[in-house]
Amino acid sequence: MNFTKSLFFNLIIVFTISVGYSQDVRLKNPSFEDRPHFGASNNNSSIKGWYDCGAVNFPFATPPDIHEGATRDTSYWDNNVATAHGKTYLGLVVRDDESWESVSQRLALPLSSEKCYTFSIYLARSDTYNSATMSTRMVNPTATASFTTPAVLRIWGGNGYCADSQLLAESAPIDHSKWMEYEFKIEPNNDYTVITLEAFYKTPLLFPYNGHILLDNSSDFNITPCSEEFVMRVKEVRDPRTKVTRKMPAHKAKAVEKRIFEREIVENVVDTVVYKRPKKNKDNDKVLELDRKKMSRGSKINIDHLYFAADTSSINDESYDVLNQVYDFLSSNEDIFVEIGGHTNSSPRYHSYCDKLSEARAKAVADYLISKGIENDRITYKGYGKRKPIASNGTVEGRKKNQRVEIKILKIK
Repeated sequence: MNFTKSLFFNLIIVFTISVGYSQDVRLKNPSFEDRPHFGASNNNSSIKGWYDCGAVNFPFATPPDIHEGATRDTSYWDNNVATAHGKTYLGLVVRDDESWESVSQRLALPLSSEKCYTFSIYLARSDTYNSATMSTRMVNPTATASFTTPAVLRIWGGNGYCADSQLLAESAPIDHSKWMEYEFKIEPNNDYTVITLEAFYKTPLLFPYNGHILLDNSSDFNITPCSEEFVMRVKEVRDPRTKVTRKMPAHKAKAVEKRIFEREIVENVVDTVVYKRPKKNKDNDKVLELDRKKMSRGSKINIDHLYFAADTSSINDESYDVLNQVYDFLSSNEDIFVEIGGHTNSSPRYHSYCDKLSEARAKAVADYLISKGIENDRITYKGYGKRKPIASNGTVEGRKKNQRVEIKILKIK
């Protein structure tokens, strides 16, 4: 009888673990719903479902803020960003005293090292945002400082509250006052039972600064195939309520706004970035074929395996192998002059945005090569936006090909 019971319970445990690891992982209070309040030393309570990591890391700092929207927040923060989802959202700051805010949550099911996930969250930054720092509180307890410098969001995995065992994802610096949906691919190296959302400085960092990010409407950790490629999208979150309800009586407008809000309308893809899992190549493998004998004036070389963080010109770490191959080639052929050309696909709506982004990415590549020692006069850069596609923008594969950085041979002395 005891053996039968033991076998039965073991089977239940095995079944629970196997089913759990094949399910999406849900968060508690993913939209940061709570009583609106600003963080203060006498109000050190955690947000519903979340643990304040500052209580451990920086016990003398104030906890994170809960915002209800622009109408209520102007009295203290001078925050001009309205709520994106639900009634409230979360504000996290970084400070010039080398402290920063983060919140942590124990997951109902662990993230599995044998699975890959997608995770999305709404992010924004207010054009004006006031908060207290240690330096201002020491001089005047009621004084505040401006916290408008863009910060980044870091997502950590671990097995204890606020543990930072693995950096699972990191956003670009959040410098937009409109809500954007950021989608990340999560690839755990180990099984993690705790997730931490952290505001941090843009790196590399010379001096700490006062900045903030706003967070709303995070998703589940949804299981996705661990393929070599992953398309990351940054989407503008639109709130159509004002346009639809502008001419309605107040009582009708409120009901319509609620229905529209609950649909979570997200439109307008701002940027699409393709990430590839690094291949386990042998040391002698080369990603690019750079053969001087096959080159002449006007020749173009597409820099494969070059990836940027979504909506930015920040080069991902796995891209430096191929950039170093370009550097080695240019260093060995000092008579070759090149142009670095940046291109986007047609997903972003406006030419001005595509031109700016493609030029910034081309400049980032040029700056890296120059920083390694290539002479300034041998490298120019230009952003072509979405004006020079090499494939159809009507397919995913075509858009991936069109979003590229090219080397063009200007002259060979």
